[in-house]
Amino acid sequence: MPRETTRREQLAQAATDYVLTHGLVGLSLRPLAAELGTSDRMLLYHFADKDDLVSTVLRVSNDRSVADVRALPAAPDVRRAVLDLWALVASPPLASCQRMYVEAAALGLFGQEPYASVVREANLVWEAALADHLVAAGTPRDRARRAVALLDAALMGFQLDLPLDAGDPAQEQAVQDLADAVAAIARASGGPGGQGNA
Repeated sequence: MPRETTRREQLAQAATDYVLTHGLVGLSLRPLAAELGTSDRMLLYHFADKDDLVSTVLRVSNDRSVADVRALPAAPDVRRAVLDLWALVASPPLASCQRMYVEAAALGLFGQEPYASVVREANLVWEAALADHLVAAGTPRDRARRAVALLDAALMGFQLDLPLDAGDPAQEQAVQDLADAVAAIARASGGPGGQGNA
């Protein structure tokens, strides 16, 4: 039975740092424990099993990303909010968290647990943070979900391409186009089914 203790939290934070550096795929308890200055048996004292440890690491990583989004100052407009989010997501600390998310999401696509469940849970928290950031910049709350659907998918796609396309003017233009598109959704007038005209 896992124990909710200060030591568990310390191990969770340190394990997250390790996985952000070494990756999630192929994670083995012995090298992780050695890096943390403990044993695999002690890890299993604080975490029910490897799945519990992995779930915890994914949650910690997502919590860090969400905290960074929530710490962004309110942007003066929606377009600037999107550009600020991209700058944050492309920064080294969040880029590492996003890569871990991609690894987990890929495993979750095949229904592998705990990845599928934790990714679904993480998405809800992440999307709420994005929506709140857009609303603070002027997006009406009733349009935020639609805006976030486009924004999140595009940010993830850009993030996947970033190692190959860093500094590519085409990607930089695509980010500008995304900012324009999300701003257009925020401005859209109501139409049939509440979808707007944009």
